[in-house]
Amino acid sequence: MDQNITLLAGKLLIAMPDMADPRFANSVIYLCAHSDQGGMGLIVNKPQARIRFTELLDQMQVPHGADTPDIQVHTGGPVETGRGFVLHSTDYTSGLGTLAPGGGIGMTATLDVLEDIAAGRGPTQALLALGYAGWGPGQLEQEIRQNGWLTCDPRDDIIFGRANDHKWSAALKLLGIDPLLLSATAGHA
Repeated sequence: MDQNITLLAGKLLIAMPDMADPRFANSVIYLCAHSDQGGMGLIVNKPQARIRFTELLDQMQVPHGADTPDIQVHTGGPVETGRGFVLHSTDYTSGLGTLAPGGGIGMTATLDVLEDIAAGRGPTQALLALGYAGWGPGQLEQEIRQNGWLTCDPRDDIIFGRANDHKWSAALKLLGIDPLLLSATAGHA
């Protein structure tokens, strides 16, 4: 692991304006895991236009009622797009396993979280992501060195807020950066 880049699990990754990969343009990613083995995160500002939570529950034959919350369904990244991951507040823990990366956020990838949400026993805040973003050993560190990403601490309003079009600029503002003044050129002293 690069000694200049610390472990980033529990942080937000903010795509730089000139992100070469269009799948990550203007993305904000909550990093669920990061080690010398690589990284895994979920995009929190790319909602699925065609999938509603209750429709997904119907497809999975998970019972739900009229009071089932309409949590947002997002494109979490280009890897394993048929697999679901729920980012949620830490007032919920699955008996089958919840990852607690940090920043007051939990991540559960087992069916029981969807069943609990549908039954009204789930977390107070949740975002469902289909697929994830993944990096191999050293890949994320290299992308950060090449000025592909900025990092900051997470905030609930950025992760769980409904204003997806504003999450990228809001994350930059956490760092005191005006998106209009952000340069795509990296510098090293």
